[in-house]
Formats: sequence, C-alpha cells, structure tokens
Amino acid sequence: MPSPVMPLSATALAIACASLAALLLGLLSSAAACAAQPSGTLPGIVVVGQRQLSGTPASVERIRADALPARAQRSVSEWLEHVPGVAARDRQNLAQDVQLTIRGFGARSTFGVRGLQIFADGIPATMPDGQGQVSHIPLQSLQRVDVIRGPFSALFGNASGGVIEFVSADPPPRTAAGLRVAAGSDGLFQRDLWLAGPWHPETAGGYRIDAGRLDSRGFRFHSRAQRDIAQARLLTTLGAGTRLALTANSLQLRADDPQGLTLEQAQQSPRAANSGALAFDARKHVRQQQVGLRIEQALGSRNAVTLGVWSGTRSTFQMLSVPVAAQSAPGSSGGVVDLARDYDGADLRWRTDTALAGRPAGVTLGIESQQSREHRRGFENFSGSTLGVIGALRRDQRDAVASHDIYAEARWRLHPRWTVTLGARSSRVDFDSRDAYVTAGNPDDSGALHYRQTTPVAGLLYQPKEGVEWYANAGRGFETPSLSELAYRPDGLSGLNTALRPARSNNSEAGLRLHEGGHALSLAAFASRTRDELAVASNLGGRSTYTNATTSDRRGWELSAAGPLSARWHYALAYSRLDARYRKAFQTCRQPPCSQPDTDVAAGNRIPGTVPQMLWAQLRWRPEGTLEWFLEANAVGRMYADDANTARAPGYALLDGGVETSWSLAGLSIHGFARVDNVFGRRVIGSVIVNDGNGRYFEPAPGRTFEIGLSLQAAAQSTP
Repeated sequence: MPSPVMPLSATALAIACASLAALLLGLLSSAAACAAQPSGTLPGIVVVGQRQLSGTPASVERIRADALPARAQRSVSEWLEHVPGVAARDRQNLAQDVQLTIRGFGARSTFGVRGLQIFADGIPATMPDGQGQVSHIPLQSLQRVDVIRGPFSALFGNASGGVIEFVSADPPPRTAAGLRVAAGSDGLFQRDLWLAGPWHPETAGGYRIDAGRLDSRGFRFHSRAQRDIAQARLLTTLGAGTRLALTANSLQLRADDPQGLTLEQAQQSPRAANSGALAFDARKHVRQQQVGLRIEQALGSRNAVTLGVWSGTRSTFQMLSVPVAAQSAPGSSGGVVDLARDYDGADLRWRTDTALAGRPAGVTLGIESQQSREHRRGFENFSGSTLGVIGALRRDQRDAVASHDIYAEARWRLHPRWTVTLGARSSRVDFDSRDAYVTAGNPDDSGALHYRQTTPVAGLLYQPKEGVEWYANAGRGFETPSLSELAYRPDGLSGLNTALRPARSNNSEAGLRLHEGGHALSLAAFASRTRDELAVASNLGGRSTYTNATTSDRRGWELSAAGPLSARWHYALAYSRLDARYRKAFQTCRQPPCSQPDTDVAAGNRIPGTVPQMLWAQLRWRPEGTLEWFLEANAVGRMYADDANTARAPGYALLDGGVETSWSLAGLSIHGFARVDNVFGRRVIGSVIVNDGNGRYFEPAPGRTFEIGLSLQAAAQSTP
C-alpha cells in the first residue's frame, strides 16, 4: 500500500506562520501593558487549555493520573470509566478503535468515534466531518483527562455531543529518565521509555520525549497486534512573556481483526474469530504523524491572545472480509480500503477580563478553520482463487472537508454568588468528493454538500457558600454526517447520500457540586431531544448506509463521588442512568439496495449501543508507606445491538483488584504493580457492532487476566 509521508510543506508553513505571530504578539504586549486593572477577573470556562472546574456552569470532570492505581496503559477506557455518562468500551481489537459515547451520543459508530470532539494537547483528534479516533493517544505520558458533558459542548462546533481532552504531563523541574516494562495475559508485553527535564534552571519550560511499544497476541483468535507510539513535547517562554508549546507525535499500528460473532458463538467460544476474518486475513495497518504548536501571549494585565496551529497525516490500509460475490456489483468498492488523509487547521482566540456594572466580567472571541483531504482507493480482496490479497481497483476518489467557525463566550459575575455565561458558535462545513473511477455500470459519484449551523448556549451558576455550586444550562447542538456516512445511498444508486441532514439537538441540564473535607460530589440531571437522528439504514458486505431517524430523546442523571474514608482508605464511584430512545417510529433496510425500507423500528425502542445503567466503584487502602491495594467494580446494564431491539448483549458485573508500591535503590526510584482483572472469570460481551447486517453484533471481553509491571526512574541531583 502507499505510505504517504508527513506533508512537510503544510507543517513548515503552519509553524512559520505561528512563529511570526508569536513575534508580533510579543511586540503588541508592550503596547498593551498600560491597560487598566478591572475590579476582578474570571477564568475562561470552556475553551480548550483554559478550562477550570470550579466556577463552571456545566458538567466537567477531570481525571488525574494519580487516580488510576496500577494502570495497564493499554486503552483510554482505563481513564474514562471513572467519568459518569461516558461509556468507553475496549473492543479487545486494536484494528477497531475504542467505542466512545457520552450520554448516548456517538453510539451508532461501528468504527472510530462519532458525535464527540476529542483533543490531544490541543490538537483535534476529530476531523472536520465529525469522525475521530483515539488510537494515537500516548497513554504513558498523560497527566490528566478532562471531559465536558452536556450543552456547553456545543461551543466546540460540529459533532459535539461531548468533549474529551487528553493532556500530557509537563516537564519536571529536574532532568529525569524512565523505563517501564509490563507483561500480562494473552501475550501482552509493553515497554516504554521517556526522557524529560528543564531547558535551564533559570528559564521556564522544558522537554519531554516518550516512546513505547505494545505487543499482544490478543484475547481472541486472529487479534494479534503491535502498536508503536512516540511523542515529543517542548515548552518554553520567550522574553516578552510569550509561551510556546510544540507537540509532535507518531503512531504505527498493525493489527489483525477477528470481527464480530453471533450471540451463540460469543457465549460458546468467546475466543473465536469470525470465519470470514480468517478466510480473508482481515487486518489493519495505520501510520499517523502530526505536529501542533500553541502560542499564548498576554497583552497587559487584562487581555490574552492564543494561537494554535496543527498539521498531520494518517494512512490506513484495511483488509475486509467482504464476500467475493458481494463485490460483483458494478458499484462495489471492493474489500480493501486504502486511505491517505492529510489534515491541518488553526485556531485564534482573544480573551479579555473586564468589569460590567462594577462586577467582574470576561469575553472570549475566536475563529477556527480546519481542513481534511483524503485519497480513498478500494480494491478487490482476492486475486483469482486467492483470498486476502490486493486485487483489481474498484474505487478511486479524492474527498475534502473544511469547517470554518467563529465563536464567542461572555461571562459576568452579576452578584458575588451568581455567575451567568452566554456563548454561541457559528459553523460552516463543506464536503467535496471527486470520483476518478468511472466505468460502465459505475457512473461518476462526484458531488458536494454544504451545511451551516449556529449553536447558542447559556448557563447560570449559584455559589451559596464556599465549596457548593448549583448550576443550570441549556443549548443547541448539531452533527453533520461524516464522509464515510455520505459515501453510499440506501437505494443503491451512485453519488453522495444527499438526502442526509444534520442531526440537531436541544439540550439542557442542571447539577450540583460539593467540595468539603477532601470529599467531592457531583450530581447532574439532563435531557436532550434530537431531530433527524443519524442512524444506520443498512450494513452488509462492507458497506454501511445511513438515514435520518426522525426524533430521539436522551434523558438521565449522573453521580460521582470521591474522598477519604480514613487516613488509609479512599473511595471513588461513578453512576450513570440513561434512557435513550427513538421518539417516533421509522423504517430501515436489512440489506442494500433499499428503494423501499423493509424493517420497522418502533417508537420507544432504545438507541442501540447505549446502556441504561452503569456503575464504577473503587476502594483503595494504603496500610503503610507507599504500599497500596485497590478493588474496582464495574456493573453494566444490557445493551441492544440493533434499532429493532431484537438482539442484545446481557448486562454484567466484574471485579478487578491489584497492588502497587514504590521504593528507592541505588539512586533509582522504582515502582511495581500487579493487577487481576475480572477476578471471577465471568464471560461477558464487552461491546457490540451496531446494526451489523449479518447478525454478528457481538465482541466478547476476556475472562480473568493478569498483568505485572515495573518502572524505573533516575533523576539528576541538580539541573545542569
């Protein structure tokens, strides 16, 4: 397959423009130094990089690295299971990304992430069309994860059913290096290296470089994988007070794909792979490189300007198990996906802190532009009688998506105990597709689509006393179809699925936060109504088509709590209740082409891929020194796999446990851990493939698994 390289010209241009902007901002800072000081200031509330939990009129959760004892660092699900309202299902299949949903948004996804905005150190991991991935997140370098749920997510634009930001650790004050090695069940072997430190004792900033490899035989047959992730993060402050953060990372992934099973197969032989996956050697290869630069410049004491630019490339080769007969149709795109994607963007925002009627106020204004360009080719997955090889060309097209947004947020503390926040974002998303594979029976599929939407939000916060916050908010959101969802029409005709409309949501929530005596409690209730919900119309033979499923409702409540039980005992829990249903009946197809829908979806059916109840609880015990034991419990309700609600995965409850400790030896800091997941070895269905046309919806999770790990760290006695 082709192996596109990093688009150096785009990257160099982005960094050059950002560096020039930094110099200009440094000059501007001296001119603004005489600005008057207001009577008080308010922190930015929602914008990336300025989020603050306290004083935010929205559901915001922060998970820090020290809240995850003996973490395996295999999947982002280890972090996100702590957050109520977030379902992060590890599919035990690195050829397919973790399934992520927030309050039921993103549940329709059969691969990748839909309906959510994801960031890694300020670089979007969600493309302009709303399709994202988390496979490239450097878990070994993370310091924390921030999650926004509810209406204020709409300030991030298209596909903002929720927002997740992964934040890497800053460089330490002293030069240090580390090594981590871990091994576990099913041939798991991980090794990570890192080097970090300050540039100089007298200057701010520093560097951190991480590199790691994961090898796994996989829980299921035909699920062997190898993943390499590397990241360099450089921070510095210039003489004019300009702060710069440069982040570059890369991913190389090779993974076999066992695909889904029927419920009977999953229960009888959970390690089994789909027969088609074995016959065609279903597999996936991914290469990704990206770089992002963030510049922050204070303009006096009241104003600040932030510029972020990024550029990257991602190439994907995937061998599917599409039957040979299914590829005989002239319009078939084959059973091999060869996709090369380049993406880049820029975000510029200005923030001011001022006063209104003698009370603190603040305004943030910003503009953002993103582009994604794809060269997508499809081939037959056979040659003669040989299966699982690249055959004849069946698809050749170039697609582009661009989004252009302006946004604003205003905050005013109208009373010492009351704060009001208003915001809005105006978005334009443009799709363009150029078909280069035109043959007899396969006409030109070129086309273009344009979407516009404005999403307002409003929130009110009441702080009756220190450590207590009541809040309420409301807003609108929208989600356009992604490129892959526009690619095929349910009626089998050629061209983009121009009948698809964006899903539009009216969202509201109310909540309470308490902080006292080391304890933290958060409670939120929410309701959302979505018009033109995007749903799978048909899914067969490697081709998924989509439709707008009238109206849906998502309602529920969430609870999280954490704190000390005593000097040696600590607890944490997260509970979610979600009722996600189609409000009106609609029809879909069992298989394409579908000039006339043949499957009824009744009003009141649950949205597949959503779970009515989830509970996570943790108990940690530190008997002495650095030794710590922990127990974690996970309980998940049943989950439907299809819109008709005829197939479902049973609910389950699991118990995990482990121990970790630290000590010093010959100048080295040593940390060791051991953990057992699914202590009682229960057989469970970990995830589902929504609306699979062959009825192979189910992906089993492992039984009892073990992992042990050891990390070494050496730090300089003094910074050179």
